[in-house]
Amino acid sequence: MIEAHELTKRYGEKVAVDHISFTIAPGSVTGFLGPNGAGKSTTMRMVVGLDRPTAGSVSVNGKPYAQHRSPLNEVGVLLDAKAVHSGRSARLHLRTMAATHGISTRRVDEVIEMTGLAGVARKRVGGFSLGMGQRLGIAAAMLGDPRTLILDEPVNGLDPEGVQWVRHLVRDLATEGRTVFLSSHLMSEMAQTADQLLVIGRGRIITAGPVQEVIDSVTGATVRVRSPRATALAELLRGDDVTITAAEPGGFELHGLTAQRIGETAAAHGIVLHELSPRSASLEEAYMSLTQGAVEYHSEPIHPQEGDLR
Repeated sequence: MIEAHELTKRYGEKVAVDHISFTIAPGSVTGFLGPNGAGKSTTMRMVVGLDRPTAGSVSVNGKPYAQHRSPLNEVGVLLDAKAVHSGRSARLHLRTMAATHGISTRRVDEVIEMTGLAGVARKRVGGFSLGMGQRLGIAAAMLGDPRTLILDEPVNGLDPEGVQWVRHLVRDLATEGRTVFLSSHLMSEMAQTADQLLVIGRGRIITAGPVQEVIDSVTGATVRVRSPRATALAELLRGDDVTITAAEPGGFELHGLTAQRIGETAAAHGIVLHELSPRSASLEEAYMSLTQGAVEYHSEPIHPQEGDLR
């Protein structure tokens, strides 16, 4: 479990993390979302003692990280996969880490196999691709068989097979009752992996909760309706809390009523339905809506001048 209370970090006049409080419970995967510069990495660094809070506190499994006698057995961390001596082999890197905690060579071999590194374990890390470096970082995080995993962008650089492997790994770890806290900019992947979300912007928590609740709180459910009497049905369904948008001739999208209610209304008035499809917004749509006022670095579209395209 990770518990933060009024956690704050300032760098001079810059407030990177602004009095945030949260609990990351065991037995589930919690996704940590936010724009670049929102304070995600700073928060994770404070959790594991790499940055000291300006104010507030944070504990892992009941203690500040620095107070754990065997931190690798409590918390597995992947914050920077490149933070490895490039001249060492993957196996030597893991054996060196293991030696600091009395972890057996057998466990080193287990995490090498687990992460698909067996074929390159004796090669120098400096020659690793980005994806292989990520696998080594995950192996290091799993070395102490920890109760809590903190992973910053764990699928960065991985191929589709690797992304799927990480997804199954963290889901399995959560099922075992462990705490899994991970960040990613891949919304589609987070939607498939996370149970809970913690969304941060400009150093403050924007929202938190189960994935679907976060999505619905922003967008709600939309129902797509097609009928030869679409206009008549739309008139019957109109109300103060109902929004109807014409999608195509003979059809519309409605926000504010359930598909069940729409179907019952149509049946009561003898109106034939050709389609009645509930549609939830995507996590990406909800995320963009939630963070639109918290994006610190904006990109602008490129508008080519006449004659630039060939």
